[in-house]
Amino acid sequence: MFIDSHAHIDFKGYDEDRKEVIERAVESGVELIVDIGNGDILEGSHEKAQSLASSYEFIYTTVGLHPHDASLLDNTLAEKLLKLSDHPKVIAWGELGLDYYYHHSPQEVQRRAFAEQIDMASTKKLPLVVHTRDAEKDTSEILSQNWKKTGLGGIFHCFTSSYELAKAGLDLGFLISFSGVITFKKSVDLRQTAAKIPLDRILIETDCPYLSPEPYRGKRNEPARVREVAKCLADLHNLSLEEVAEITNRNFRNFFNIPKSN
Repeated sequence: MFIDSHAHIDFKGYDEDRKEVIERAVESGVELIVDIGNGDILEGSHEKAQSLASSYEFIYTTVGLHPHDASLLDNTLAEKLLKLSDHPKVIAWGELGLDYYYHHSPQEVQRRAFAEQIDMASTKKLPLVVHTRDAEKDTSEILSQNWKKTGLGGIFHCFTSSYELAKAGLDLGFLISFSGVITFKKSVDLRQTAAKIPLDRILIETDCPYLSPEPYRGKRNEPARVREVAKCLADLHNLSLEEVAEITNRNFRNFFNIPKSN
């Protein structure tokens, strides 16, 4: 019943047991995984993710340049990303965006790469998967100026920002995806924000191998643990786990027009 809308199971940390990780996900009720695949972009991470998506009917993927790697974007890489986006299992452009918490790429370079990728995603008519951290104002402005007109919408992934940014995303046709961060004891404000988001605009994710939810903090995360995120949201909205699974599943499939398999 669960959909992990954002995972990185192509990462090297899964090389020894990736098949078992996927099997555990299926056994725990995960019926679809989106493997983002932009970890080591110059070392073939997208190609690895696409190979996974080709091997498993229930795995999809995306194409894009993470803001940490914004400095890498040149004409050659842009052409490569555009070509990779033609793979039949690519459903979105991302993750892209802004990250002012870390400084792996200068802020101006991040903003330029964000805008350039928005243009590429628009050309390919793909929705966005947006990463934003400590960059609410610039994220909102760039999306409003460059993306709103497309009407393609997107996802704020691993959302940890304010309700104001969430509302701006909702107005742009975005879904808001919550990760294991929502289960952390200190995430009181985030849970309050999550409780305000309309149920028909919420998704769940792991962002694995990062951000293992309680009670698995400190351990490598994996798609099977997306149910812990769903449990937290169920508590916030006074719903059953099954209801949250059904709602978030439907939200994802409706947005990406992916029907349930027989």
